Amino acid sequence: MKTSISLTLLSICLSPLYSIPTFSQSATKTKIEEAYRQFEKDPSLKNGTASLSVFDASTGTPIFQHNQEIGLATASTMKIITASTAFDILGKDFKFKTNLSYTGTIQADGVLHGDIIIEGSGDPTLGSNRYPETSEEQILNKWIYAIQNAGIKEIKGRIIGDDSRYQGYKVPGGWIWSDIGNYYGAGVSSLNWRENAVGVVFTPNDALGKPATIQKLTADLSYIKITNEVTTGKNGSGDNVYAYSGPYATNIYIRGTYGSDLKKTIEISVPDPAYDVAFQLTKALKNVGIKTAELPSNSKAISTAEISRHLLDTHESPDLAAIIYWFNQKSINLYGEALLKAIAYQTAQKTETSEGATFIQKYWENKLQINSSELNNQDGSGLSPQNRVTTAAMTKIMQYAQSQSWFPEFYKSLPEYNNMKMKSGTIGGALGYTGIQNNSTGEKFTFTLLVNNYSGSTSAMRKRMFTLLDALK
Repeated sequence: MKTSISLTLLSICLSPLYSIPTFSQSATKTKIEEAYRQFEKDPSLKNGTASLSVFDASTGTPIFQHNQEIGLATASTMKIITASTAFDILGKDFKFKTNLSYTGTIQADGVLHGDIIIEGSGDPTLGSNRYPETSEEQILNKWIYAIQNAGIKEIKGRIIGDDSRYQGYKVPGGWIWSDIGNYYGAGVSSLNWRENAVGVVFTPNDALGKPATIQKLTADLSYIKITNEVTTGKNGSGDNVYAYSGPYATNIYIRGTYGSDLKKTIEISVPDPAYDVAFQLTKALKNVGIKTAELPSNSKAISTAEISRHLLDTHESPDLAAIIYWFNQKSINLYGEALLKAIAYQTAQKTETSEGATFIQKYWENKLQINSSELNNQDGSGLSPQNRVTTAAMTKIMQYAQSQSWFPEFYKSLPEYNNMKMKSGTIGGALGYTGIQNNSTGEKFTFTLLVNNYSGSTSAMRKRMFTLLDALK
């Protein structure tokens, strides 16, 4: 009898302890459900589609899901899938290597009877100002020193940018014409340079509608024709400038309007980064008195026959963790495409974007049983409007990430919006957020929210999405 009473009292005393997580989770679920009901009632979603998946980060249990099995355009939220795959496959310490070599022989008088070759392996940071060791000036000076240190005083040949590993400079299929001429739509090769972009500084006209002239470029592109059709826009009209070009284009067209009160450097893509780096090194060598007999070139100048190369320098990129930090923080599309190709090349010697995308689909199908129709990615950055991913699939990958050894570096790379650690995504008609959040009671969630084909302004929809996500705080 005493035993029975004791057990009953113990049961009564302990029961609240067991009910707390259930009650807390139930309260959170109710809070999210109510917030979502308000969100989906908004007229801006009358002809649109929204999907939200929220998981308990500790257990992986779904707390709330709506339209979780519908594939939607992801915009840059795709980057968390590419980043997670890269961390898993390549490792957080992975580094790209770029070799500087020469062919032929160096005579006693310092004359090289051969070429200097810059051989890329896909490094997206080469020449980038985001890291002190990768800036254009730093790299060129290092290469000049290596050439001088080898005793080379004159080159009876040329500087060649070798981007042959990925068969040249390409743009992922499905990217649109109005994107690829601009910095965010730059293509990718195995020899990227200065993030495959250049800045254009405009001087607006005093008269509205008159030409806005190009004051200067941030790098010498004198080898290519630039046709400027930009006009001056009214005060407050901002940046409506678009460049039009493509891989290996010989003419860049720049069109649109540049606000008369705007003070902004417009970034456009470079049509042939391998040639550009060869051109810049040729120019830098000339400045220190080392002449080349021939004009710079890209890998098309390299014979298909095996060429003996003598190594002068190997440049290593920052490690993968440092690359992914800027990839997510600044949403650099080039980094995503470079990582996608690196994954495909390192695992199967594949070089096409489509092959990398297929690998990612199969990888997560095997790892987390995510069906390929839930992860129908066309690129590594999310710029393709043809990407279709479910919020359930993206949240599962976010859930997986937090249990991995590389998670601290991954978490650090996530930007902060609305006082929440999450990756954003924005393209025409699509907005998204995916991340990790702790609420005021100590619960932790992984989540993905995607909205497609909404009406109204992007800023208004973003505000509504933040209000919905506030339910997780």
